[in-house]
Amino acid sequence: MRVTRSTRLHVRAQTVSFVFLFLGVVGLLAWLSTKYSFQSDWTAAKRNTVSDATVELLKVMEGPVKITAYATEDEQLRRGIKDLVARYQRVKSDIELNYVNPEQEPDLVRQLNITLNGELVMDFAGRSEHLRDFTEQSFTNALQRLSRSGERWIVFIEGHGERAASGIANHDLSAFTRQLTGKGIKIQSINLANTTSIPNNTSALVIAGPQVDFLPGEVKIIRDYVAKGGNLLLLLDPGPLHGLAPLTEELGIHQQPGVVVDPTTQLFGINDPRFAIVAEYPAHPVTRGFNRVTLLPQASALEFNKPEGWNGEAILETVARSWSETGPMQGELAMDKGKDIPGPLTVGIAMTRDLSEKNQDKPADANKPAAKAEQRVIVVGDGDFLSNSFLGNGGNLDLGMNMVNWLSHDDALVSIPSKTTPDRNLELSKTMQIVIGFGFLLLVPAALVGSGVMIWWKRRKQ
Repeated sequence: MRVTRSTRLHVRAQTVSFVFLFLGVVGLLAWLSTKYSFQSDWTAAKRNTVSDATVELLKVMEGPVKITAYATEDEQLRRGIKDLVARYQRVKSDIELNYVNPEQEPDLVRQLNITLNGELVMDFAGRSEHLRDFTEQSFTNALQRLSRSGERWIVFIEGHGERAASGIANHDLSAFTRQLTGKGIKIQSINLANTTSIPNNTSALVIAGPQVDFLPGEVKIIRDYVAKGGNLLLLLDPGPLHGLAPLTEELGIHQQPGVVVDPTTQLFGINDPRFAIVAEYPAHPVTRGFNRVTLLPQASALEFNKPEGWNGEAILETVARSWSETGPMQGELAMDKGKDIPGPLTVGIAMTRDLSEKNQDKPADANKPAAKAEQRVIVVGDGDFLSNSFLGNGGNLDLGMNMVNWLSHDDALVSIPSKTTPDRNLELSKTMQIVIGFGFLLLVPAALVGSGVMIWWKRRKQ
C-alpha cells in the first residue's frame, strides 16, 4: 500500500474517532454503573451476602430501619460496620446508617448505656435494639426482635422431672432457651403446685418429658388452658404419660408402644439403635424450605385420631426401614412382624383449631389482647432432640425454633443458621503434602536448572 498524505490523514481520523468512541463507551458504562449494580458472591458459604432466610425477614419488615453506629474516627472499624450494613441495604433500601463519635457525645453515650466502641443502636417501629456482635446471625436476630409486634412468653412447666428450661444438665434445655432469648422471646418456668392457672400472656406452653405423675388438679389447669385456646408444645418420651392421658385423649393423640428403631443411623456412624433420623418433611409451615436432617435420640411413634374441631397432620416421619421396637433393646435387633410396628412412623404432629366461631359469643375484655383466630398445638414423640446434648445435631435447633415461631404465630420469622467458611481452610493429605514439598524442593529447582542448561547449550552451538 502506498503511503500518501491522504492515507495518513485517513488513519489519523480513524484513530481520533476510535479514541472518542472508546471514551464515550467508557463514560456510558460509568453512568450505567451509577444506575444499576450487579454482584456475585463466589465464596463457598456465601458469607459476603445475606442468607435467603434474612432476605425473607427483610421482605416482611414494613417501614424504615434506622441504625446509629457509636464509633470513633477509626476508618477500619467504620468500614467493617458499613460493609455489614450494606449487605442488608442491597435487599432493603430504607435502612439508614449514621455515625456518632462517642468521644464527642459523652452524655448521649451514658444515657443510651453504650459500652462498646462501634456499638449499634437499631430503631424500627418505635422499638430499639443494641448490637455488639457484628455477624449476620446477631444482626438478623436483632431485626427479628424488632419485628415482633409484642412480647412473646414461652412458659415451661416444671416440678415433675421435666427438662428444665434453665438447667445445665445434658437432658435440660438451657441451650435452647438461650437461643429463644436471643431472638427476643421471654422465658418463664412455672410450677403448677404454686399457681391456679397458666399466665394470660403465654404465647405457648411447653411440657417437656415429665418423669413424675401430674396430679389431677394440675392436669385440669393444663386442659383449661388448652380449652381456652392456648398454644402447646408437648414433648412425649417413650413410656408412661405420667398423668397426661386425659390431655392427649382430648387432643386425639395416641402414643404407640415401644421405641423407634432406625437402621439408617448406622450410615451416620451411630450404633445406638434408639436413634432415629428424619430426612424428608411433609409440606407444612413449620418445615417449609427445611432440608436438614433431624436427629431423634429416643422417640415414640404417634397416631392422630382427629377430635371434633381439630385438624392435624404429620410434620415428622421416620424412614420406611424403621419400626417401633416393643421388645427389650438388647442384642441384635430385628423387626418382629407379629409384635413390632413397621415404618414409616409419625413422630411429630401439628394441630390447629379455628377459634373464630368459638369466640364469637364471648364478650370482649378490654384488658386482654384479642384471642388468636387459630389455636396451634405440636406434639413430638421425643424431647431429647432439643436437649443440651443433642441440640447441635443436624437441624434440631432450627426445627425447634421453627416450632416456637409457628406456635407464637410468628410465621414470617425463621431461624437464621450460622454461616461457616469452609473455603478459608486448606486441608491436605499426607500424600499431597509430600508431593507438593518434593515438587517445590526438587522438581521446580531441577526444571529451572535444566532449562538454563538447555538455553546455554543452544547458544553455545550457535
